[in-house]
Amino acid sequence: MGRCPGLYFDIGKKARDVLYKDYAQQPPTYFNYQCFKWNFDLSCETQEILPGLTTVFRFTIPDSSNVEVRFMQNYFGITSGVGVKAYQQGSFKGNGYNPIVNFSGVIGSTLFSLGTDISFDISTKTFDQFTAGLSFNGPFLITSLTLDDKLNTLKASCYRELNPLTGTAIAAELKHSSLLNGSTTLTIGAQHALFPFTLIKARANTEAKINTLIRLELWEKVLLSMNGEVDCRATNKISKIGLSVALRA
Repeated sequence: MGRCPGLYFDIGKKARDVLYKDYAQQPPTYFNYQCFKWNFDLSCETQEILPGLTTVFRFTIPDSSNVEVRFMQNYFGITSGVGVKAYQQGSFKGNGYNPIVNFSGVIGSTLFSLGTDISFDISTKTFDQFTAGLSFNGPFLITSLTLDDKLNTLKASCYRELNPLTGTAIAAELKHSSLLNGSTTLTIGAQHALFPFTLIKARANTEAKINTLIRLELWEKVLLSMNGEVDCRATNKISKIGLSVALRA
């Protein structure tokens, strides 16, 4: 599938991985105990059922769960799925879930792709998510432009790999919220594998927040990530400390 553009999730993914992956973040709903906020994320992808056809199961406890069917061929990639999403915001209290159906599609090639991602809430009969984006994957620079939050937030990102042997890369994202009168945030970040089993990442943005992360490969399939955030505008400078463990097959 050398000409396959991938899936909509792949648009801007390399830049997102550098800037956000493994940092201390929670979904809209999470377990809260005193000053600790945590969630559990499990995903599984089956092998090809038919050429280009796979199934993905994902559970983010207690936020959501869904089942997706993915189909990729030359010049297009399609994802369709059903699931549930907690409507309780903040600390999880188990009040209930809304059924969600989603569809995403992308057309193009490994060089250029264009797509959209739509989620519909069956209970409220409203769009839970509506995004669109495009990506240009050049030999030296990968760029993307997306409209998120029901087309209300504009994001432009770029990614540059400097050394594939050490995983050294840099990325930047310009985000403008509420297109008519919103705020603009610039985030830049970098990553480097100090050793084959140790990855170091850092990012900073125009909101005066600085994040650092160290990811260790303890065993062949166990990853431990430790990260912290410093808010230069806050009275208490260290505002977040995070820890995550990932098991991969």
